[in-house]
Amino acid sequence: MKPSESPTLDGRVVEDEVQLTLLELCQASGAPRERVMTWVSEGMLEPLGDRPPEWRFTGVSLRRTRLACRLEQDLELNPPGVALALDLMDEIMALKAELRRSGYR
Repeated sequence: MKPSESPTLDGRVVEDEVQLTLLELCQASGAPRERVMTWVSEGMLEPLGDRPPEWRFTGVSLRRTRLACRLEQDLELNPPGVALALDLMDEIMALKAELRRSGYR
């Protein structure tokens, strides 16, 4: 995986292999640093690295962060509510993939 080359990534499709710093993640998603820190502590985001200065986030984390921002703003969910919604959405996607593998549409 390579570190990102763009600090903003606004409106771009981001591949899973990209690695973003905490600052780049915040800039690309519009999420405040404190909120991202909360989401990491809640287990919604899993950074690579041990401490915030070393953290790197993948494209998956960027998509989850953008979705978490929308859930907070549009549905007025608190962090535990966002975590639950993201977990349920992940489960739905896994079930859909399993159905496709089984031959169902």
